[in-house]
Amino acid sequence: MEARILQLIAALRSSGVRVSLAESQEAFSAVDLMGIQDREEFRLSLRATLIKDAKDIPTFDKLFPLFFGSGQPPAMGGNPMDDMTPEEAQMLAEALKQYAENLRQRMERLMKGEPLTRSELEALGQLVGLNQADNLDYQNWMAQRMMRALAFPEVREALKELMEQLAQMGMSRERVEQLRQMIQQNMQGMQEQINQFAGQRIAENMSERPREEGIDNLMNRPFQALTDTEKKLLQREVKRLAAMLRTRIALRQKRAKSGQLDPKATIRRNLKYQGVPMEIMHKDRVRKPKIVIICDVSTSMRFCSELMLSFLFALQGQVHKTHAFAFIDHLEYISEEFNGSNADEAIASVLWRMPSGHYNTDLGWSLDNFNNDYLDTLSGQTTLLIVGDGRNNYNDPRLDVFSLMARRAARTIWMNPEPPHLWHGDSDMPKYAPYCSNVLKVSNLKELADAVDDLLSA
Repeated sequence: MEARILQLIAALRSSGVRVSLAESQEAFSAVDLMGIQDREEFRLSLRATLIKDAKDIPTFDKLFPLFFGSGQPPAMGGNPMDDMTPEEAQMLAEALKQYAENLRQRMERLMKGEPLTRSELEALGQLVGLNQADNLDYQNWMAQRMMRALAFPEVREALKELMEQLAQMGMSRERVEQLRQMIQQNMQGMQEQINQFAGQRIAENMSERPREEGIDNLMNRPFQALTDTEKKLLQREVKRLAAMLRTRIALRQKRAKSGQLDPKATIRRNLKYQGVPMEIMHKDRVRKPKIVIICDVSTSMRFCSELMLSFLFALQGQVHKTHAFAFIDHLEYISEEFNGSNADEAIASVLWRMPSGHYNTDLGWSLDNFNNDYLDTLSGQTTLLIVGDGRNNYNDPRLDVFSLMARRAARTIWMNPEPPHLWHGDSDMPKYAPYCSNVLKVSNLKELADAVDDLLSA
């Protein structure tokens, strides 16, 4: 218990609440006096001793249940199969046979009302990067990533189909409705369990985070787990990284200039020596790439795309030609903004005229815009670069257009912050990936910088 109280105090400090050593000591004294048997008295004794400013009460009220629980377990509706007749149980078993093993197991687990074990929650958290998150603003987002990793959208859709099939097979309307309601309650209970765990882990991460964090650690932090202050630090870091990459790429290109022998150039150069080949000329082996970049600037991708555009602006000297586009629900040509000398102003102009929103991404329509107006920017010397998470809100992905674009380009590279195990629900990445030369995971600044280095060095 003492360790949890210390974690709460550290998390409060990490959230900007001033808690002195004397106030911490008062909290332990109050707990010794009041005890922990009555949860509400325990909570109030900690709040009274640790919080001295009314504006910090909401922060305490948000953190306390994450370290000491809400006092109630997630509500599960139980197992609707317990009181089924043999005929109904057989009917359900037959209906479930059509689903793949993995999906069927998850559906059966929800029907039985079995909560996730601690080890399963830990594994899910590790999978989606929860261990690196230390900002409670991203609790719901991390919980959604965990549910996505469990294929929740697919399970929900499959359960809906299952109810319809059971009705068609002759199960009574009352029994189907009872089954539906209990499964829905179990699903809500599991979502609550995942959300609680995400909050607990983030709060624990906050309690362990150093007061001042170095830039190296921030470079490995997922984009979605960054605070506004940390984002500003990384925006400045991009300029330093871009300068380093510019020097490295230019040196690499200089060293690679001696390709195969160029007979015509050698003869011309040695005319002054009466044709004696005193100076041997070679063809340049390295050509600066031509790039067509299409960036998703919707809410989930906005910061990643902003950093990518900053890199390309700073590295224009290493690129022969760049055609840049941005999209949310439609495509816009943004290269003209980058004709000036100020990258920050150019990017701010793009983001200002394309305000972000939730669940309004339509990549398929944007690809159609490209096909109608800009397809001639692609050629056999062009690299097509997509920066996005491939989430299309169940709109038409226009694979016909994307496959045409990939065929016209020399290579197609997709930079996505999500790993393949999260390509569920409204993600069309499993459909787009086969047309790509490479799909790179760029969930933090380090991965993005490495990807840019590879892109301009190939």
